[in-house]
Amino acid sequence: MFDYIIVGSGFAGSVCARYLAEAGKSILVLERRPHIGGNAYDCTDENGILIHKYGPHIFHTNEKRVYEYLSRFTEWRKYDHEVLAKAGELEFPVPFNLNSLHKVFDQEKAAKLESKLVAAYGMEKKVPIGEMRESEDADIRELAEFVYKNVFLNYTVKQWGQKPEEIDPGTTARVPVFISRDNRYFQDSYQGMPLYGYTPMFENMLDHPNITVSCSSEARDRLSFEDDIIFDGQKFDGKVIYTGALDELFGYEFGALPYRTLDFGFEHHGVTYYQSHGTVNYTVDEPYTRITEYKYLTGQKKEGSTTIMKEFSRSYRPETEDIPYYAIINDENNSLYQKYLSKAKEYENLLLLGRLAEYKYYNMDKIVSLALQLCDTLTEEK
Repeated sequence: MFDYIIVGSGFAGSVCARYLAEAGKSILVLERRPHIGGNAYDCTDENGILIHKYGPHIFHTNEKRVYEYLSRFTEWRKYDHEVLAKAGELEFPVPFNLNSLHKVFDQEKAAKLESKLVAAYGMEKKVPIGEMRESEDADIRELAEFVYKNVFLNYTVKQWGQKPEEIDPGTTARVPVFISRDNRYFQDSYQGMPLYGYTPMFENMLDHPNITVSCSSEARDRLSFEDDIIFDGQKFDGKVIYTGALDELFGYEFGALPYRTLDFGFEHHGVTYYQSHGTVNYTVDEPYTRITEYKYLTGQKKEGSTTIMKEFSRSYRPETEDIPYYAIINDENNSLYQKYLSKAKEYENLLLLGRLAEYKYYNMDKIVSLALQLCDTLTEEK
């Protein structure tokens, strides 16, 4: 019998599996998909282009431990992600910065606004538009409104399916203006892409004699939660690390937790590059939120051939083939999640980790950090 059963082979599950295997534990990883890597899985499409099947994943972190741990399983390609916003005929870098100012306003007005922003907030600062909206300076307030309407408003309505008045004011307030000429989307100390792709990194991570990986394996077919945790018809005395959706694990007993899901429209084009940046956000029009062109991310060289992906957001439908991507976090949904969490706590050997299991939004590096911290604790236990 295994010491640990880990449900899911994304970052949370794979990092835990390797860490615990190296601590001498026997691990079974159950993965419902026919492949490892979770949503970070990448593969070559029929045109020979390396794509991220479940949407773009760009690695970035300020945590040295996270970077060094993953570096055991991959080399890195240096990549600084830049995102362009397309608002009607306007195109400018996002987060909205000083370069953006000079893209959308005439030279005189842009120079005036730049001077005011630097004087009010200083260089290299990310200032929420909520703060700018409260400025005593009318020009700064006007800029905040421009960013709200042309960067945030319609994009967020498409992404979250909410009317403007339903959008959490706190979310609006956090949208920043970056007082900088740094066009990078992230400013983290460590950023880049696995040199040979994410999937080879996961393959290396799970390549250990103490790890057994079972793909196309539905956890609920093998695990049940009665007075004890039952695995393959027998009481399981080890620990289960669960990284999936908690409401699904318990059969939606209290109702389904709301999520947003994504539909991806892949297109092949007979050109070397389709657009000027790896990601272009369509912040005003078009039904999709963004277009990603993967060759920018991966560094792949292929003349006269490229693959793009258009991303559409909509409501998640439980008990379908939909993939839950983003938890819709509010008081009502958090209250529902707490019911499932209380049920999970009835099982001392059930541990929850990750976006779905915790009903939170985490970046990849945060998941890795949390997995390492959890395993620190587990290996310290007697």
